[in-house]
Formats: sequence, structure tokens, C-alpha cells
Amino acid sequence: MEETLYRRMLGSKLFPAVFASVAFVICVTGMTMRPVVSIRAERVSSRPLLTPGEGFTKFGLFNPAAIQMGEKTVLLFRAQDEHHTSRIGYAESEDGLHFKVNAKAALSPEAPYEKNGGVEDPRVVEINGIYYLTYTAYDLHSAQLCLATSSDLLHWERKGVIMPAYKGTWNTQWTKSGAILPQKMNDKWWMYYLGTRRDADGISRDYMGLASSDDLLHWKDATAKPVLERRPGAFDSRVMEPGPAPWLTEAGILLLYNGADEKLIYSPGWVLFDRNDPGRVIARADQPFVAPTLPWEKVGNVPNVIFLEGAVRQPAISRDTFELTGYYGAADKYIGALRIHIRL
Repeated sequence: MEETLYRRMLGSKLFPAVFASVAFVICVTGMTMRPVVSIRAERVSSRPLLTPGEGFTKFGLFNPAAIQMGEKTVLLFRAQDEHHTSRIGYAESEDGLHFKVNAKAALSPEAPYEKNGGVEDPRVVEINGIYYLTYTAYDLHSAQLCLATSSDLLHWERKGVIMPAYKGTWNTQWTKSGAILPQKMNDKWWMYYLGTRRDADGISRDYMGLASSDDLLHWKDATAKPVLERRPGAFDSRVMEPGPAPWLTEAGILLLYNGADEKLIYSPGWVLFDRNDPGRVIARADQPFVAPTLPWEKVGNVPNVIFLEGAVRQPAISRDTFELTGYYGAADKYIGALRIHIRL
């Protein structure tokens, strides 16, 4: 999102929305011509769950990570103040729909690599009682993928930059958006992330990479090239950015991700990786399973954006069917929610 995060602000008037359910079933077929993955999604509400307030959320409150902590659903969201400095805020809910926002940010820019721009776009997983928060640090010059840990989701210990900008095996510019698989595979931890490189046509594009770690703290590229190929003309031809933490299923590693086309319209899709080889794609969506259509998804600080960053898994319906409550940023200003139905 190098070009979209800091684009000139457009109008942000919020028009009344008439609710319309959005449901798409998307399948990729293999050699046997059988469906591999089916996803259907509908909005929880025609209006945002959370909107900008005062103080550190005045300009925008969007792009939330989500996690279940006991009986509570917790959102860790990106917020921008009137100076457009980003912080990570905390909100909690008993029902997953009505959230109380803490008046104080959970993470504010303090380290040198965060100053002036801020801390952005978190993802969170819980592993062995510790919460691992990946986030983007932006100092007005570079965006870099960072890590912090916590035992309560409120107090965070920085672990520093984990995927430095300009130093990857293929990603020659910025790094962002770390989605950690919360189970070890092949004696390693795995993380999908976004890296930017300049292509042969001179255009910088955002690709998806794969990193590995022995200890969840020190990460390095696991491949010499992105794990998703660019598809010109597709909904993800410009950006392929990981969303919530992936799920290990019997069919493979399922990752929901955010794509953007050449017009920078953001919509989520999915990809299924081999559970024994996390860099090998088994199947991939040809279309997004939801797209920006409501006024507050189309008009805001950045237009035409549904950016899915957090999801809470509901109890399994069957071995191959489960549901999520997905939380997304809309137009880089608001937070909305989806019911996502998945069949593998």
C-alpha cells in the first residue's frame, strides 16, 4: 500500500447506507475439476462498527487485528490523529459487535524507526500464552515490519524490526503485514508478509513473501522470490498483502489476503498453500469474495478499500466447514465486519 497509505485525502462525507447482503462463492478447480475452496461472505451491518472519534482516532480508526481473549473479542486497530500520525488502539467487546475503545493507545510511536509516521496495520496471534503483534513502523522515509509481544494485549515489549526494508532476497523496498502461522511446521515458524519491489516495467508493486524463524523473534526470507505470482488484469495485480493469521487445515494452509488492482481498488481473496511446503500454492481465488460497494467503503481517506486484517474463528460446523467473523478497514477511515463462511 505504499502509494495508497499516504495519498491525498479525498472527501469523507458519510452517506446513509442501505444494507445489501454480499455473498460470493469462489472456487478453484484442480486436475480433477472438483471445487477446492468455497467462500461466502456477508456484511454484519450496513454501517461501520467503529468510526473516528477524538484525540488519537480523530482522522481515522481502521485496519483492525482481532483475537479472542477469554469471553472477549479484542480489536487492535490502526488510528490516525489530526496530524496523521498512526497509533495502535485497543477495543473490546462481549458480543463481537459492540466495542468499547480505550481512551489511550496501546502502542504509540517511540522508537527511532517509528517516529513522525507512526505504528500501523497490526496482526496478532497467541502462542503458548504470549501474544505476538506484527506491525508496520513508518518514519516518513521507510516502512518496515516490526514485532512486539505482550501477555495482556495492553502492554507491549518491542522486539524491533524483523524484516528490514531494502535488504530482502527479492523485496528491494518496503516490508509490511506479517501474518504468522500459529503452529510450527517442519520444526520452524512461518510468516507470510508483504514486500515491495520495482518490476522490469519500472513500477513498484507489492508482493507476498514467506519468512521463517526458529524462535518467533528472528526472521529471514524463506524463498528467493514471492510466493504469489502476479496476474495482470486480476483483482490483485498491483497488491498481494496478507490479511489475518493463516489457518492450518486438512486441505492446506488457508490465508485470506488483500488484493488491489491497477486502479487501487482493495478487496480480499484467499490462497491455499501446501501444509508440508508453505511456499507452494495449491489453489487461489480468481475473484474477491467481497468488494467495496457501500458509501463508507468507497469514500473516506483512501477511496474504494475493504482491507481485511482481523478474524475470529467460530466453532467448527464440520470437519471441512467453519465460520469467521472478519473485521476490516473501510476507506482507511472506518471498521466494518463480515460473516465469512468457508468450506474446504
